[in-house]
Amino acid sequence: MTRRHPMTLRALALAAVACFAVPLAPMTTFGQEEAPTEEVVVVADEVADEAPEEGSYEAFMAGPDAAMFTVNNLWILISAALVFIMHLGFSTVESGLCQKKNTVNILFKNVFIVCIGALGYMFYGFNGMYPGDFNGFFAIGSPIANSFSGADIAANMTGEYADYTYWADFIFQAMFAATAATIVSGAVAERVKLGSFMIYAAILVTFLYPITGSWEWGGGWLNSFGGEAADTTGQFIDFAGSSLVHAFGGFAALAAVIVLGPRRGKYSKDGVKPILPHSLPLAAIGVFLLFLGWFGFNGGSVLSADPQGVSRVFVTTAMAGFSGGIAAIAMSWITLKKPDLSMGLNGMLAGLVGITAGAGAITPYGAVIVGAVAGGLVVLSVLFFDKLKIDDPVGAVSVHGVCGIWGTLAVGIFGKEELAGEPISFMAQLIGTLSISAFAFITSFALFMLLKVVMGVRVDAQEEEEGLDVAEHGAPAYTD
Repeated sequence: MTRRHPMTLRALALAAVACFAVPLAPMTTFGQEEAPTEEVVVVADEVADEAPEEGSYEAFMAGPDAAMFTVNNLWILISAALVFIMHLGFSTVESGLCQKKNTVNILFKNVFIVCIGALGYMFYGFNGMYPGDFNGFFAIGSPIANSFSGADIAANMTGEYADYTYWADFIFQAMFAATAATIVSGAVAERVKLGSFMIYAAILVTFLYPITGSWEWGGGWLNSFGGEAADTTGQFIDFAGSSLVHAFGGFAALAAVIVLGPRRGKYSKDGVKPILPHSLPLAAIGVFLLFLGWFGFNGGSVLSADPQGVSRVFVTTAMAGFSGGIAAIAMSWITLKKPDLSMGLNGMLAGLVGITAGAGAITPYGAVIVGAVAGGLVVLSVLFFDKLKIDDPVGAVSVHGVCGIWGTLAVGIFGKEELAGEPISFMAQLIGTLSISAFAFITSFALFMLLKVVMGVRVDAQEEEEGLDVAEHGAPAYTD
């Protein structure tokens, strides 16, 4: 091998530098003159002199509040994404706790629910739930804005609207909306007609859910409960939806289950015959996905990226979920004489549902108590409904309905006014949660009965025995 002479290497290096430097140097070619330097400076000065119009979106984003606004808005969007992940959690929990012959059917319903829920909320629900000035009980919905122009951009896309934009507000709330129908999906699993359920879910999430939502979050009668005497009677508080989302879905599910009836063979004169879940690993994955999503569900409901507020809500949410799981494990071990995994999983969800109303108003140690009560309560509730022969394959009525009411009442017991920022009253919490639950039950019962009369809501015995994957979809989830 021959070593190159140092001078040769130096010459090659200089040649390489020259090759790269020549194209970068200013050049004058035939028919093209070098641009005058002075004109470029003048143009730059002219651009620098152009300031954004006062009050415009551009002016706001160039101002001192833009950075915090951007962070707040980003957190709302991240929270919306976390709540969306919860729909995957619901899908896996429901399918895992049911028989494998109905897996495709359950997954299909969850796909439909999140799609129709978001679209229905876009075309009607959002403006029906947040109408602003209305009679306090009901508002006609309408499609959301399609775009903004002129002054509307500043009014809807800056701090003039909120600590986040109109679009962030909508997509965050849209992810919430579909949850109510998803809760019902698990309760009626394994025997409901697909077409009937799809119509039911579309009506529930598009037209019924926004009504009770407007009562509190839309500035309705519950939001102003107590009027001028609010300092003595207190305000109704539901931070992220123990009642407005979970109890609503839970009691809508209870009505549907009563109309639908239990699965065949579940109850007999000899008692309850367990219908075993086909995949507890899938159910466990779903619960942990839901737990993850709950940090967006509750954390995003701070409606800003306020460090103190979001941090505390994360802690109260997590501790309630953990204590709910421990309490449910203990209660199931005592009552069933064995540590039941499905009860432990539902206990975690029960604790999360329980703290949702008071995540911003209850201290971390108070959250542990709220979650523990919810975890014990969910086990007793599941056993109670079984005694009544009300068949709920996934425990949705107990987790969301019963524990949703408990969580709302817990604000009146453990809530701190200095944290809530408004007066707290147990009576206001009781009236609010019972009103929402009663509305959900009555309207859901009427809707499901109407569908039963018009088109039927239950598959026949042969289809139920065969499984809805084949009967409704023509394809099983598993081929072995």
